[in-house]
Parts: sequence; C-alpha cells; structure tokens
Amino acid sequence: MGSSSIPPQSPPTSRALSARTPGWALRERPGRSNRFQLADPPNCSPCGGPGLLLAQFPHSWKNARGEDVNGLREAVLCPACDCGEPAADELLALFAVDDQVGLSNVEVFGRLVAAWVESVRQNA
Repeated sequence: MGSSSIPPQSPPTSRALSARTPGWALRERPGRSNRFQLADPPNCSPCGGPGLLLAQFPHSWKNARGEDVNGLREAVLCPACDCGEPAADELLALFAVDDQVGLSNVEVFGRLVAAWVESVRQNA
C-alpha cells in the first residue's frame, strides 16, 4: 500500500524508453507539445498490422465560419503502410537497427520522429 504507481498515460521520468516498455515520450516545443507512445501502440487503422509508434500532435483547421479550430491528431507508424515515404523510411530504419530509444540514439530519434510527424501533418 505504501507504493505509488504512475498512470499509464503519464509521461515517464526516464529519458530512455524501451519499445517494449509502456510509456510516453514527451517532446516540448514552444506553443506545441507532441507525445509519442513507443510501447504497445495501436494497430494501423488501414491495414490492421502492428504499429511501431503512436504520435499525438497539435493539429488545427478552419471551420465553416473560417475560425481556427485547435485539436490533436494521432498517427501510427506502420512498417507496411508507411514504407516508401522518405521520412517514415528513415524512422523505420532506426527501429530496424535499434530496439530501444535511449541516450545513445535519442537525438537521432528526435530528429527522425519530428520529420515524420511534419510529413504526416503536411499530408493531412
């Protein structure tokens, strides 16, 4: 009873996240924050195959009155569906080589996942 646990949706305090350990990575940017779930991401919606990564990121659009609507969008990195997209291919290659995101590759992961999210955002 004396121990406390972190709810699954809370970002972990560790900088190293295993692709097999539940948790979220939080990447802060001024005015925006992206969340990345490395463990147990959902299956890909189009093909039903296993996802490698779930990203949640800010997304906005204009409604019928021309007003900005702000929200979140989710995207799953799928080795089958995303293969052939340059930003996804680089991230898929990282996952093929490294089973974990840790101190040795966190900068590369951050750069590649930011490029992938931006490509998903542009193709929305």
